[in-house]
Amino acid sequence: MSLDLTGKVAIVTGSSQGIGRSAVEALVKAGAKVVMNKHNNEEMLKSVAAEITNEFGGTVVPVLADVTKKEQAQLLIDAAMELGGIDILVNNAGGLIKRVPVAEFDQEHYHQVMDVNLLSTFLMCNLVLPQMKAQGGGSIINLSSQAAHDGGGAGSAVYSSSKGATWTMTKSLAKEVGPEKIRVNCISPGFIGKTTFHDTFTAQEVHENVKKIVPLRRHGAPEDVANSVLFLASDMSAYITGQTIEVNGGLLMF
Repeated sequence: MSLDLTGKVAIVTGSSQGIGRSAVEALVKAGAKVVMNKHNNEEMLKSVAAEITNEFGGTVVPVLADVTKKEQAQLLIDAAMELGGIDILVNNAGGLIKRVPVAEFDQEHYHQVMDVNLLSTFLMCNLVLPQMKAQGGGSIINLSSQAAHDGGGAGSAVYSSSKGATWTMTKSLAKEVGPEKIRVNCISPGFIGKTTFHDTFTAQEVHENVKKIVPLRRHGAPEDVANSVLFLASDMSAYITGQTIEVNGGLLMF
């Protein structure tokens, strides 16, 4: 068993920064060829891809696409096929968008959050499965959140619901495609610092307070999540499917 991914091809959605970018870097360092993605700002996306290849070498293909739209999500599939196939899919695209209390329910916001967090995951899985089946296996890694278990902060009911659905969908899909040697797992990050999510939506006071209550006494880093991605993408996790890895420093235990 090895963490060597030489010869493998991976797709990482929503990967120009934070957890997604760290996942791309981890996969590239392990030898995989990676298709990375952002839904806007092609110049930034290409710049990040160049930075990664300059630092770590390897092959990184940037693809501008909105993965909530099937015809655009297909562009990632096409790019991966040009690299030789699809062995690994990391469904990282997602976001809170904004905090909206249920009492102020906003149907447009509901669909926006559900689409980017859940619909994108369904679409990407739908599109990669034919190729993974033809190749005789693969690894799909979905990104959920601690919010799926504890409801998240104020005004995040839609986000928490979408991440809870991602967690459940992972189990269902794992049963569906397991006989074809396709593994489907989930990662549930807790408070991960150095990310746009918490820099945008979490008060600095909360940042400081979290450090005091996390048993490991620090925020998580994008690299902590990327290391779990690498494990689930590799043969080291060959007999693991339908599971969720909680990456939260002990902030929430089961």
